Amino acid sequence: MTPITCYTSMSAVFLLTGLPGQEDVHLWISVPFCLMYAISILGNSLILFIVKTDSSLHEPMYIFLSMLAITDLALSIATIPTILGIYLFNSREISLDACFAQLFFIHSLQCIESSLLLLMAFDRFIAIREPLRYASILNLPRTAKMGLAFVLRGVAIILPLPFLLRRFQYCRANVLSHSYCLHQEVMKMACSDIRINNIYGLFTTLLTMGLDSMLIFLSYVMIIKTVLSVVSHTECLRALNTCVSHLCAVLLFYTPEIGLLSVIHRFGKGSYPLLQSLLGYMSLLLPSLMNPIVYSMKSKHLREEHFCN
Repeated sequence: MTPITCYTSMSAVFLLTGLPGQEDVHLWISVPFCLMYAISILGNSLILFIVKTDSSLHEPMYIFLSMLAITDLALSIATIPTILGIYLFNSREISLDACFAQLFFIHSLQCIESSLLLLMAFDRFIAIREPLRYASILNLPRTAKMGLAFVLRGVAIILPLPFLLRRFQYCRANVLSHSYCLHQEVMKMACSDIRINNIYGLFTTLLTMGLDSMLIFLSYVMIIKTVLSVVSHTECLRALNTCVSHLCAVLLFYTPEIGLLSVIHRFGKGSYPLLQSLLGYMSLLLPSLMNPIVYSMKSKHLREEHFCN
């Protein structure tokens, strides 16, 4: 029996993968990816410019939206080199250090985005539950501190992952199933015991996206309870309408993740690789693409004062 050949992180190279079975049309596939990146970067940059230049938008809701736009921009920048490198230039190799850096940014930015969606849910809850005290509860200094605290939380929780991965030796069959690096895939390439990484990876998921999604759900339970106590039907609808954009952003962020987990759980990791790749791209790229569109369509200030003038 031939022994498995392993080598250290100093000499390891991973091979990234595009859409399985679609290698002959990679150049054509690059066109929609380029369009998505262009729309995402333009849309999020425009939101940042509008919020910065219009002092009437310097309030918690739009501060959180600006932070969400920065996160989406950073996530696009973190994934552009490898995704477009594969489809435009068939560049599949990525060094271990570059892979570790990319997975750190991807996971930390996704954690930060989840935290920002939770903060935006809290913002909507305060605006509906305590409209008269909204400005005093969510003043700008407090908003900035909350945002910074959640950014630091995302970075601190994900920071150990590259160091945990760097301890391992890696086998030569280092073919990843995506066009970018993820912790759960890279650790399975190791020739070593990965139980600590498995436990810590589960811990980070439960502490960030798991906890955030539960608190977002509880926030909307309280919002619905508050709205149902409103006597006026018109005021009830008006209050719910302020949450539509945020609900769309939550669905765009969590639905592909839930769909991907459901497919893996139902059919197994190796089944339907094309569907799993598509869901992976959706979870990574769809929020940054659609969030500017959703908020510009539903926000009266962004739409009427800037996009229509």
